[in-house]
Order: sequence, then C-alpha cells, then structure tokens
Amino acid sequence: MKTAWVFPGQGSQAVGMGVDLATTPIGKDRFEEAKDILGWSVLDKCQGDETQLSMTLYTQPCLYVVESILIDLLKDQGQQVDLVAGHSLGEYSALYAAEVFDFVTGLKLVKRRAELMSEAAGGKMVALMKFDRSQLEEAIAAIPDVVLANDNSDQQVVISGTPGGVDQLCSQVKSKLAVELKVSGAFHSPLMAEAAEKFKQLLEEADFSDAKVPVLSNVDPTSNTSATILKERLIQQMTGSVRWREIMLALPQEQITHIVEVGPGKVLAGLLKRACSGINLSNLRSLADFS
Repeated sequence: MKTAWVFPGQGSQAVGMGVDLATTPIGKDRFEEAKDILGWSVLDKCQGDETQLSMTLYTQPCLYVVESILIDLLKDQGQQVDLVAGHSLGEYSALYAAEVFDFVTGLKLVKRRAELMSEAAGGKMVALMKFDRSQLEEAIAAIPDVVLANDNSDQQVVISGTPGGVDQLCSQVKSKLAVELKVSGAFHSPLMAEAAEKFKQLLEEADFSDAKVPVLSNVDPTSNTSATILKERLIQQMTGSVRWREIMLALPQEQITHIVEVGPGKVLAGLLKRACSGINLSNLRSLADFS
C-alpha cells in the first residue's frame, strides 16, 4: 500500500481550525514559534473574525502553521508517507512534510509570499464550473492577459488576469456557474511577475534539502526529490498555473492506493473522489481525526 499526503491551500481556511492542536505539546510549541516570526498569533486569527482570517496576509501563514502541526503529529505517531503534493500555498506544507526545509524556513517564505500577494492589485480571478473545455482553451488562447490559473478538475477551473480580459472570457465561455474570487490580485498569472521577482531573492537564499519522499509540484506534476529542481519549480509557482488536475491523474500512475488530505476542509478530497475512483480517501483536519 502506498500513501500520499495532499495539502489544501487558500480557500480551505475556517474559523476554529487548529485550535484543538494547541492542547498538544507539539502544537503549543509551534504556535509560540510562529508568533515570534509573524509578530501576531495564528491561534488568535483562527479563533477570530472570518473576514480577517480570509485576508491573504493571514490566511497563508495560518494554513501553513496548522498543516505543519498536523504533519508533526502524524510523524510523531510513526505514520509513513510515500509521496506528497499541495495545492498552491499547500505546496509549502508538502515540502515541509518531505523535509525539504524546516518549519521556520517555510514560515518565513510563506509570510513574505502572503505579504507580496496581498499587495498585488489590478487583477481578477473567477472560478468556472461545468463548461466546454475546448471552448475555454480557445478563448484563453485568443484573449490577451487571461490565463488558466488553477486547473482543478475536468469541470472546475479558475481563470486569472486583467478585469477586462476575465470579463471578456466569461461572456464568451458558457458555464453552469461563474464565481468571482475575493482576492486582491490575479494570482498564478504573469501579472504576479513583479511580486514573484521580489520573492525570488528570498527563495534563492533559503536552505533546501533533497526531499525524503517524491513531491508533485504545481507547475510540473512529475515526481521529484531534487532540492534544486523543487526550488526552481517553487520560484515559477507564483506566476504559473496550478496543474492540480494533472497531479490527480499522476497519483494512480505512482501506484498510490491511499490519499490523506491534511488540513482544514474537504476541497481536495472532493476533487480526488471524482478523479481517482478506487483510491482510498481520508481527511485529517483536527485531533479528533487521529486514530
């Protein structure tokens, strides 16, 4: 039996997440460590106002800290994993799980990423559900300043770009549902190039080790353990597409038989259930989920 751990990103946060983890020695230490680095309390944000928790500046560090504690608790139990992947911000948790970097290095990167992404302006993101993919691909190819930001599944994507470009695409592509995301900028698009360039220096200076288990990256869903390659892929991530649909298709090819979504919500499990029939799925969101 081969197991994969997958980690959700922004959008899966929920008030109350991670609060029970503070009752464990591992959780207590991590929350304290995070407070020193961030200058604010993850626990307070997770127990506070939903609007504030949903702000990029706070969402990303909170998710990384909570998911890291769950990873530490899994490993403390002696749980083994054969492959990891994360959705957007979740890729940082995946790299932490694969021991590519330590908790502090990861949190410092996530803190800066969140700051830069929250400062981004002038872009728009819209989620589309149930559409004609060939029609979508034709429209993206024809309209400047619009890209496929998140290819989540056959029937669920997020497009990103200038407001005019995104609106034009939405008027041309029929979908069952189109939902504008509450984000400040056009994440995972070339419009993030300035933020990505600022972030690149910090990333290049960060200490990465070869992964202990293979990682499927957002911008290149082929498994790899090389520190150099995984860092290069992460550098590309802020402006590149999240190729989650391809990551899901790669899991059966990697002989994965059990997938655990580690983190709040069930977004990834919902997508995986439809894409990877026959693979055993479970969620690990809180202490109650530990057997």
